[in-house]
Amino acid sequence: MKIAILPGDGIGPEIMAEAVRVLRALDLSGMELHDGLVGAAAWRVHGHPLPPETLALMHACDALLFGAVGDPACDGLERHLRPEQAVLGMRKELSLFANLRPAKVFPGLEAHSSLRPEVAGAIDLMIVRELNGDVYFGEKGMRTTADGEREGYDIMSYSESEVRRIAHVAFRTAQGRSGRLCSVDKANVLET
Repeated sequence: MKIAILPGDGIGPEIMAEAVRVLRALDLSGMELHDGLVGAAAWRVHGHPLPPETLALMHACDALLFGAVGDPACDGLERHLRPEQAVLGMRKELSLFANLRPAKVFPGLEAHSSLRPEVAGAIDLMIVRELNGDVYFGEKGMRTTADGEREGYDIMSYSESEVRRIAHVAFRTAQGRSGRLCSVDKANVLET
């Protein structure tokens, strides 16, 4: 198995060093680790947060191990060159549209929640979030209002196929768990 190691910025290299240590300790047969640059680290070397070399590496590997991106020193860059754009680029390039986030309180930690321990201990949720539509990839810009104020905008949109594919992930996830699914949206306010 080929694994792309993409430490990125900030705490990324620190946590990735430990993750790589664990992988090497496993000594899995056929495992190959390949280093790549993303975020500010990539911008400093290649002039882009997600350079073609990294994209090629991602496509050549079976898995990605990603750290973190972001660097306040890059805040003045044009939006498309900022380190965080690497995350959006990876999502789009690899069609990584579904984010699964478990929410569960580990036994023994129930009393440390702001909820009653018996309520906190019963929490076992899987949040499924769509990552390729919405304001992340919609049109963005700045304009001047009729009153002369600057106004930023991000257009939110979802195609039927984007909604369908994330719904399928949510339904399959629910089937493997409690069988229940709750869809959360703002249909009373938003057309999307």
